[in-house]
Amino acid sequence: MERRYCEEKKEVVAIAKKAYAEKLMAGTSGNMSICCPEEGHVIITPSGYDYEIMEEKDIVVIDLEGNVIEGIHKPSSEWRMHAEIYKELPAVRAIVHTHSPYATSFAVLHQEIPLILIEMIPFLKGAVEVSPYAAQGSVEVGKNAVPVLERKNACLMANHGALAVGASLSGAYINSVYLEDAARIYHMARCVGTPVILEEPEKGE
Repeated sequence: MERRYCEEKKEVVAIAKKAYAEKLMAGTSGNMSICCPEEGHVIITPSGYDYEIMEEKDIVVIDLEGNVIEGIHKPSSEWRMHAEIYKELPAVRAIVHTHSPYATSFAVLHQEIPLILIEMIPFLKGAVEVSPYAAQGSVEVGKNAVPVLERKNACLMANHGALAVGASLSGAYINSVYLEDAARIYHMARCVGTPVILEEPEKGE
């Protein structure tokens, strides 16, 4: 079979390793993908695979129904979440799901991260909301996140982790970095006082 999506696979590996090195996920948790809507294919990280030894050949290509088009491993156990978001939000071309500790701590508390930093406006589109809990690996994880991601570039998934999207994988990754940074700063600010919340921008600003 002809090998396709070489550049996309290289980018997935590079960003996955970068996110792991930045401690945005531990062990084999988290996953990320790129969507190629013209073909209806998703280039996604494999299930339960060590990021430190991950290579281009380990990345899996699936269609939006989860059928493996190319790859030697099973796709991420959260492939249904990725597929649902791509189906419902055509502007989204990449997804980064992490278990970054500060963001996930607020997800466990079911508490949104309010708008406390100017950077949250362009990168996250304001406050970070929490999507309702759904069983890991179910399509409901994606369904629950879609209403938030229609308005935002990131969300917290209740008792699960953090989710960032973008028009490119590099963009989704940067959004995930700003999400964790905002969560960390908000946590630290709450430890020493009462954070001052900024006003949400008007739609279209």
